[in-house]
Amino acid sequence: MECRHCASPLEKPGDFCLVCRETNTEAIVLEAARDRATITMLADEPDEPTARDAEIDADEQVLGETAITTTPEDGENEPIELRNFAGLIGDEIRRKRPEEVYAGGVRTVIRAVREDIHHPFYRVDDDDPVRAVLERRGNRALDVVETPPAEKISGSHSTLIGGRTGMRAIHTVADHPHVKKVIPGPIDAGGKGSQSGMRAKVTRADDGGNVRMLLRNGSSVQENRVVTTARDREMGERIRDDLNDVLADSEFQ
Repeated sequence: MECRHCASPLEKPGDFCLVCRETNTEAIVLEAARDRATITMLADEPDEPTARDAEIDADEQVLGETAITTTPEDGENEPIELRNFAGLIGDEIRRKRPEEVYAGGVRTVIRAVREDIHHPFYRVDDDDPVRAVLERRGNRALDVVETPPAEKISGSHSTLIGGRTGMRAIHTVADHPHVKKVIPGPIDAGGKGSQSGMRAKVTRADDGGNVRMLLRNGSSVQENRVVTTARDREMGERIRDDLNDVLADSEFQ
């Protein structure tokens, strides 16, 4: 494949061009099984797509795919093998320098890859994840917030239930690129006791696309307002799904 900007030859489809220093891959779709991962590279979206050529535009956005395999280990060797597998996947993603990564499949693999790379990361669950991502990107135009997670937390209530664990859950949500602000609320200690430890869940989006994050720890409950870059309920629901997937990957659900 040649660079889409300067026509210089690329070692692999969608690679970042070292000649003109331009990216060729805007997004990556990762389909992760425990023994095999498929990476599909997507180009940027057309500036002004029309209904007539939408299908052609979608096909042209797919630059190619790469497969990475491993032989899963058991016992004490599994963490090392999984980390190496995630590292190989991460290497392929980094050489493309995409703006965002969409991932579906085995959570343990996705969690390991998320820890290895530093790109906006979204979960996608669909029988045809590439097609689902193409449709999703075509309908989504959300601003990305570059502010560090700690600077997104504000409000008059500075106490979080669960101490450091509660703060880690808040930071997990605040780290999402489409979250502008997290505002902790008051703590309600009158709930029903639970032995399940700290749990976090993001609730249904409101008409403006903002959501609520519920922290539960024993009999205490704290409702935290999450301000997003969504402009309506539909976009807010997509962010809610992403946030709940991230919390599940971080074992808060």
